[in-house]
Amino acid sequence: MVKLATGSEILLESLHRQNVEVIFGLPGGAVLPLYDALYSAGVRHLLVRHEQAAAFAADGYARATGKPGVLLVTSGPGATNVMTGLTSALMDSIPVVALTGQVPAAMIGKDGFQEADTIGISLPCTKQNFAAKSAAEIPSVIQRAFKAAVSGRPGPVLVDLPKSVLMEKTEACYPPSAGCGRPERIREWRDQDLERAVDMIQASRAAVLYVGGGVIHSEAWDPLAALAELTQIPVTTTLMGLGAFPSRHPLSLGMLGMHGSYATNTAICKCDLLIAVGARFDDRVTGRINGFATEAKKIQIDVDPSEVNKNVRVDLALVGDAREALQALLEQLKRRAARGQQSAPAARQEWLRRIEGWRAEHPLSFDKYARTVKPQFVIETLSRYAEEDAIISVDVGQHQMWAAQFFDFYTPRTWLSSSGLGAMGYGFPAAMGAQLAFPDRQVVAIVGDGGFQMTLNDLATVAQYHVPVKIAIINNRALGMVRQWQEIFFEKRYCDIDLNFAPDFAKLAESYGLRGLRVEHRTDVVDAVRDFLGDREPCLVDFWVDPAENVYPIVPPGAALGEMVVEPPRVLVEEEESLDDLWAV
Repeated sequence: MVKLATGSEILLESLHRQNVEVIFGLPGGAVLPLYDALYSAGVRHLLVRHEQAAAFAADGYARATGKPGVLLVTSGPGATNVMTGLTSALMDSIPVVALTGQVPAAMIGKDGFQEADTIGISLPCTKQNFAAKSAAEIPSVIQRAFKAAVSGRPGPVLVDLPKSVLMEKTEACYPPSAGCGRPERIREWRDQDLERAVDMIQASRAAVLYVGGGVIHSEAWDPLAALAELTQIPVTTTLMGLGAFPSRHPLSLGMLGMHGSYATNTAICKCDLLIAVGARFDDRVTGRINGFATEAKKIQIDVDPSEVNKNVRVDLALVGDAREALQALLEQLKRRAARGQQSAPAARQEWLRRIEGWRAEHPLSFDKYARTVKPQFVIETLSRYAEEDAIISVDVGQHQMWAAQFFDFYTPRTWLSSSGLGAMGYGFPAAMGAQLAFPDRQVVAIVGDGGFQMTLNDLATVAQYHVPVKIAIINNRALGMVRQWQEIFFEKRYCDIDLNFAPDFAKLAESYGLRGLRVEHRTDVVDAVRDFLGDREPCLVDFWVDPAENVYPIVPPGAALGEMVVEPPRVLVEEEESLDDLWAV
């Protein structure tokens, strides 16, 4: 006798065959048949307190592991609540698989309870979406969905599942595949284009490697480091590219763009060759387009041909996987070096000395003699005492930029940020997702008091499942980045940025059964950081930082990188102890 299985059972087996370890979700009527099957299945499910958190947690899991993160929500409002998270994943090219319930197939289009046109709504928010029309086609739909999520330029996909399909019984037939694995790497450039790129590299005297998230997606960090060291070309990273190149490497320039350092942005303005790898020339990087890297020839390496010449015209494009392209360039340069052709001309050492001069002229800094708690000092202290492979998840705002500037990253997949969309509320749930993937590693959510209040209800999730994530709140009692812009660009006309009417976050954590601390004095920062990083349980620290502190440098809207505003010099108060001295205590 043929053994029949429900669509729900077939779906869970299909997920098992894709090596899915955890699902982030929230049940509802349309997906109850699936939750009934989950009752006895081996797949772990994490109950979040809002569907948006499910999307952000799946995203954080995917960024930390490189594997698709999976979320499960019900129809109607459950599905619409994940669209922000899916859009964030789309803009940052993150592989997420969203499973959404739907009303029974016979009821679609009849305005049933909790019906929404999920396929239509999700079209601009996903790389691809699918509707399962029968239980029999679920295995092939799931296989195609996972393949789409990781192929080429990764991205989120959505599978819409009518309740009737989940309840339908049929004979299960699974495609012969043992998981999505890594798809075939794309390599579409011509040999003569590769040769021309090598010619341009060897001819340059002041080159810069400009690296984005594509290097991390393609796992290209090893050939990137090898190429940089062979050619002695310094490396700057976008917000998405942090971790692709070690922060403390002698060739590291750190982040470029709106809040990039003076030395980095000046190097972009003065370079004669800019090699963009897995980066899309977004406006936060370029500033005014006609003022971006005007002295440089430009090479663009990208897996997505639609990104070539979209924002900035380039002299040469290599369309393909970043790892393949960097490896090919490296091998060709080595072959030429074996024939006596230099990969790193002597003039490039002079270029590196010029960059060091700019770095000394205007280093990233803050007032280390201030009496208040400086947010940059909190970030520096976290960086000093965190483990080298600690995963840092940030929200969106001033604290995000300070973390990018003052936290040192040594390995890839240790920086989680909603970079393209800039979705507030991301940092904490994404940290939960990363912690579920790596339960024995340090995972720290660095969040602002504004963004944290958008998803803090998932403190209940952390408590329920004993997820040992650490939460550092950079609390300036305001929507800090909005306040900064109103101060600088709107003549201090402060409007609706006051967040003083907020809970006591430490006591709130305690109300969930978690450990909560508050730090209000500069001398308490180091001990608090050491304490909470060493805690094996979930822990929250509320750092009350200087509410007037701003992020510098800043490139004003409409300005070129070379027109950045560097923070005015500070007056030091000599009788105060330097914050650096506190590390020695």
